Amino acid sequence: MNPLNPKKLLLTKWTAVTPIAKQKHFLVSRVIQPALPTDPIELVELEAVFSKATQTIVWRELQDDSVWLQGWV
Repeated sequence: MNPLNPKKLLLTKWTAVTPIAKQKHFLVSRVIQPALPTDPIELVELEAVFSKATQTIVWRELQDDSVWLQGWV
């Protein structure tokens, strides 16, 4: 997998390997900016495509191929 850049994650599509609350397809709906502009980006907000439910995760979790697959598979 290519290294991810948190600034380029907005609107990227992801598939959960194991469905989360019966949801499998997600979209990065927001990149959460840190309080101080000099701090690194840590969090993103994922939105379930079907239910529109949102959850906040550490963006580095998306690099774990055993949990997330890039794109809608």
